[in-house]
Amino acid sequence: MKSEIFSLPDAELRYFPDFLSSEKADFFLEKLLKDIPWKQQNIKLFGKEIPQPRLTAFYAEKGISYTYSGLQLDPEYFSAEILELKQKTEKISGFDFNTCLANLYRDGNDSMGWHADDEKVLGKNPVIASISLGGVRSFQFKHKKDKNLKEKIELQHGSLIVMQGSMQHFWKHQLPKTKKEVPPRINLTFRKIQ
Repeated sequence: MKSEIFSLPDAELRYFPDFLSSEKADFFLEKLLKDIPWKQQNIKLFGKEIPQPRLTAFYAEKGISYTYSGLQLDPEYFSAEILELKQKTEKISGFDFNTCLANLYRDGNDSMGWHADDEKVLGKNPVIASISLGGVRSFQFKHKKDKNLKEKIELQHGSLIVMQGSMQHFWKHQLPKTKKEVPPRINLTFRKIQ
């Protein structure tokens, strides 16, 4: 499978634009839009509770929960589709995952701000694998110390991105709002919680 390796300092970043065929990607997009129990949760930002600018759902193996931005996520069990995508992701990346955070960006107003996936529960050098389905959006990176180091990838329908090594220590990423007309996008982010 074709992959692009980005040579960023302090990071390992691989991108698979054709992770899923367009037929498979269309199937999963339609099925997951309909079947996932999407919710809009409130998060704590600078001491204030605000609604997240996207919808989410959390899947995990039995007994695992996940907390970020003051939000405690109680998991659903993996559906057959999410399990299939998890196994395919594990095969390509060579890593095992036990959780999946699903995000639904309904349009260009939905977004995710600058952050690193560096919570203690993810371990020292976490591997984060993220599948994109639906509308093409710009995924941006910036180095935490060197302000000149920036990168962006236009995430395609059916693509996979894998972030690993010391990347979460040195880089932040975001999915900014866009004024462009953009169809809904689902992002499935696989992680291993220790």
